[in-house]
Amino acid sequence: MLCTTARRRWLPAALAPVTVGIALAGVAGCASELSSGASPSVAPVSPADARPNTAILTWNTAARDALVHLAQHDAVNATAPAFDSYAFDGRDMGADPEAAGAAAAHAVLTTTFPAQQPALDATLAAALAAVPDGDAETRGVALGRQAAAAILALRATDGSDTPIVGDYVPRADPGRYQFTAPFDFAFLPGWRTLRPFALARPDQFRPKPPPALDSKAYADGYAEVKATGQAGSQARTPDQSAYAKFWYEFSELGWNRIARTVAAERSLGLQSTARLFALLNMALSDAYVAGWDAKFHYDFWRPVTAVRAAATDGNPATAPDAAWESAEPTPPVQDYPSTHSALGDAAAEVLASVFGDRTPFTFTSPTADPVNSARSFARFSDAADENAESRVMAGIHFRFSTGAGQDLGRRVGRWTVAHHLRRR
Repeated sequence: MLCTTARRRWLPAALAPVTVGIALAGVAGCASELSSGASPSVAPVSPADARPNTAILTWNTAARDALVHLAQHDAVNATAPAFDSYAFDGRDMGADPEAAGAAAAHAVLTTTFPAQQPALDATLAAALAAVPDGDAETRGVALGRQAAAAILALRATDGSDTPIVGDYVPRADPGRYQFTAPFDFAFLPGWRTLRPFALARPDQFRPKPPPALDSKAYADGYAEVKATGQAGSQARTPDQSAYAKFWYEFSELGWNRIARTVAAERSLGLQSTARLFALLNMALSDAYVAGWDAKFHYDFWRPVTAVRAAATDGNPATAPDAAWESAEPTPPVQDYPSTHSALGDAAAEVLASVFGDRTPFTFTSPTADPVNSARSFARFSDAADENAESRVMAGIHFRFSTGAGQDLGRRVGRWTVAHHLRRR
């Protein structure tokens, strides 16, 4: 599914199907998440962490954005240093951490979306109303604005203003990506060169090449997706069809929703929540960058093209079907690796680093049928596996592409946690 609304400048939210203004109107919708604290709490790491995490969860509902969450982390951390900072090394232990986190998010978003300032101002006013008036609040707001300025300056020339449609021209060779109807372009080709947040470079964990077209591995992947991923396939179970739709939404939206749900249920403190969402959105962003690097490097065709053009692939085990359609619409970018799968495993690694992998949760999806129905999982890794599996059942990825994506995502997630925002 391609975003048809105003595109966000910063990477993870560039795919968001709503603008910040629309999302802010739904901030009240996170009330159930913020009040569901039945599970055991996580021990605070500092006095700032003893404060409620509402400031982080509320702004995350409005914007799933690495810049916002890095600014919030650095601002909150500056009031009671417990973790490494990312862009801002200032300190003010007399500043209110909730005011600092709210002001940081507000400053990033109003700079990026000046037309949305009235709605953002209202959200900030509501956040500050929960903070006692006085010097600590004033100093917190100032600190948050400084943290926002630092991350905005650091990322000012990161390449994230890339156009949606670039100069990509498909090659006619078998195995090469071809535009997928109804699209006549490859989506955001410039993403492959964006400066990562956590990784040293986009190709740091580039996966090995996909299977050769004349190999058994390719034929096996082809046969599976052709049979189970076809629109109306009887080889797909009702549950497989259900989770193909459930996970179809933009991956960063779903995994941020999972994080909000678990952070609220576990009563994670303000500072730990700020760090969690900063790490999460750094990893999600870099999984996109690393995935796009590999996609454009290997330029591999999607199943819908492969099945229709199978007579050209040189593999006697792949029979063509000129009328084949995928169960869900095929996104306008190359197949290998599956970035949807990469984002899922990157997010699962970050979440497991904070809560442990064996963490049960239930969450909903707007692309589920019926809409906003729920699925439950015993582990983050279980959810990541189903997230990847869904792309095969949807008919939009080969299994070898989802496997490569999962491996890429795990490496991105582990690297992010190991090298950034570490506990002091």
